[in-house]
Amino acid sequence: MAALDLPRTILLATGNPKKLRELERIVAASGLDLRALGLDRHPGVPPAPETGATFAENARQKARWYAERSGELCLADDSGLEVDALAGAPGVRSARYAGEKATDADNRRKLLAALRGLPRERRVARFRCALALADASGVLFEADGVTEGVILDAERGGAGFGYDPLFHSIELGRTFAEVDSAEKDRVSHRGKALARLIDFLRSYPATPGSAGA
Repeated sequence: MAALDLPRTILLATGNPKKLRELERIVAASGLDLRALGLDRHPGVPPAPETGATFAENARQKARWYAERSGELCLADDSGLEVDALAGAPGVRSARYAGEKATDADNRRKLLAALRGLPRERRVARFRCALALADASGVLFEADGVTEGVILDAERGGAGFGYDPLFHSIELGRTFAEVDSAEKDRVSHRGKALARLIDFLRSYPATPGSAGA
């Protein structure tokens, strides 16, 4: 397999600005001469449907949708929180746990209410991330990442986003909202999945017209 002909661009298929910044940051730290672009590059493309029953199905769906309509190499992420005591919820509905227009704070409040009174040993949870890389021909590569933790009974820290202030990482001994971005990226579900993707990109064969625009 030929070496990747850099520089090139990659379209990050997310409308979540905080997730976009996290993806951009991890890609930039990889050392690859890879220009990450947001969906604002293609304002005419409608949002991708997310009808999968799993993170992997949703990631594939989004990657194909935007790659086919943009003609660009496209990376899609679907990720969320699974809580054992809630039979894996919020799961694929993590961003919409408290409703279609829920804020991060709304979702955290609902989670705390659902777990109210449960002891720490019953608050086991994990963040899970599925990535799919696609071009117009279809899905080229998939990767996943998981990080284990417990859900606290009160928020800690002011960094991160989503459920980060409630998720106490087993590996870090702190919440994701209490650590800097480099520490989080090293052990996070998204950081682990992207590390596998970056290994793939280092040997991905160049294709005509793929150089950065």
